[in-house]
Amino acid sequence: MAKGAIASPARPGRDGFVPKLREWLLFAAAVLGLLLLPLGSAQAFETTAPTAILVDSATGRVLYEKNADEEVPPASLAKLMTVAVIFDALKKGTVTRDQTFEVSEYAWRTGGAPSGSSTMFLKPRTQVSLDDLIKGIIIQSGNDATIVAAEGIAGSVEAFVADMNAEAKKIGLTHSHFTNPSGLPDPDLHVTMRDLVRLAGYLINTFPEEYHLFSEESFKYNGINQRNRNPLLSLGADGLKTGHTSEAGYGLVASAKNDGRRVVFAMSGMKSPEERAREAKRLMDYGLQDFEEVTLIEAGKPVGEVRVRDGTQRKVALVADSPLRLLVPRGSLGDVDRTIVDNGPLEAPVRAGQRVGWARFAKGDETVRQVPLYAAEAVPRENLIFRIGRTVAGHLTWHAREAKAD
Repeated sequence: MAKGAIASPARPGRDGFVPKLREWLLFAAAVLGLLLLPLGSAQAFETTAPTAILVDSATGRVLYEKNADEEVPPASLAKLMTVAVIFDALKKGTVTRDQTFEVSEYAWRTGGAPSGSSTMFLKPRTQVSLDDLIKGIIIQSGNDATIVAAEGIAGSVEAFVADMNAEAKKIGLTHSHFTNPSGLPDPDLHVTMRDLVRLAGYLINTFPEEYHLFSEESFKYNGINQRNRNPLLSLGADGLKTGHTSEAGYGLVASAKNDGRRVVFAMSGMKSPEERAREAKRLMDYGLQDFEEVTLIEAGKPVGEVRVRDGTQRKVALVADSPLRLLVPRGSLGDVDRTIVDNGPLEAPVRAGQRVGWARFAKGDETVRQVPLYAAEAVPRENLIFRIGRTVAGHLTWHAREAKAD
């Protein structure tokens, strides 16, 4: 069938319409089938990362995943949850950026210079602003900064951790549990890559005024300048965080944007920073370059028409009430055919916005998507006198043809 062709369904009942129950059941089944369609060539990509996921930010569509629900130690990727709690407190006004907190002995020994771990090099019993702590957490990945912030905001690390888990539940992180604000190893501390991508999306969309901090390349505090460890910042990404412990391996949560499209991705368990940088770059490029958004139908633009009986006009245009845009592997929809299926002929009066058919998009025998169509305008029932006149005129024309034939 040619592109844009109109197909007529089996003859409807006497009221001129396909039975509604059957119509909606068929439509619902078709939509469900479409939602379950695989990406096809999209899954040709593979990574050496033991666990990973790539998501299109606008649609939430998973473009690639590998063991994305496996519970793994997060290392410093847990700091994203710490930052989410801090940003939420700032938004609620319970703390301010210029508020200062004291560096406790515990924070210094556990996450500072004596710990031998990632640190902001805070000095014990000194005061530090929350603004500097935020930068120390995001840019320098300071474990000491997370502890000072936790103690200052919530009164204790334990109380802050309770806030982290409550916030995680609110965001919808269903397979993650936090036991400290730094990500230092703990047998009960775990996340999944799917949860981390959801957390990253929450940070990007809920705190846009703060997101620029994740792309800052360095931060100097107490005379010590440290660079952001995210290897993708110079390669197109604009956030978010890296992490590493011997137990967790090398991991990363990142986001990048190109031509108006944003992708968010997470990966963990790699064996070296070089492998992390290489595989993260491959995953980022795959998400941004190997997919395209195509518009199959535009809202309000006529895509066909259906006959109307006993109306003030003989036909009414068919339109969709919302655009249909699909994110698909690049070039995969070049040979998609559109078929318009209508419920006509309709009996006047026809309401504007009345459901009157659907558009079916197919690639060969495979349905890509179906979209409900509606009457573009109201068609009132024709005046009785005009209908009688039209009927009489029709009979006269018929008799004239018969007489001529004789």
